[in-house]
Amino acid sequence: MASKLLEQTRRMEIQVRKRMKKSSATQLLGFTLEAVEKGRAVLRMNVRERHRQLHGVVHGGILAALADNAAAVAAYTMIPQGRELATVEMKINFLLPVGDSHALAEARVLRAGRNFIVAECEIRTRQGELAAKALLTFGAAGGYSLRK
Repeated sequence: MASKLLEQTRRMEIQVRKRMKKSSATQLLGFTLEAVEKGRAVLRMNVRERHRQLHGVVHGGILAALADNAAAVAAYTMIPQGRELATVEMKINFLLPVGDSHALAEARVLRAGRNFIVAECEIRTRQGELAAKALLTFGAAGGYSLRK
């Protein structure tokens, strides 16, 4: 049983890594997958100059994108393969500036329904301090495609 669960997690990680490579935005922003399992994902962003705003800390929009990506990965682990997600709502509180080294975004699904998935994401500094907290809702209705 444990080996079957480990194999499923490994396959899920491979699928997520392939999907992230296809995203130009994820590549541009430098988000990498640290961990993934059913209903949970951890992404890392090594802070670069391109992430900083004029005060020298990571721009809030970049942190919001990190939270959105981490929560989307967690949400994707809860839907059947072949379905697509779209963020329909996001709320984020910025609690501390992220200035150096890296940020870790840990997301987990709070509820996965038939048409919507609700997730939360915590972004932490290198020191482990809570820098931002987000709540996100994703639409996952069947029969729709994000691409034409």
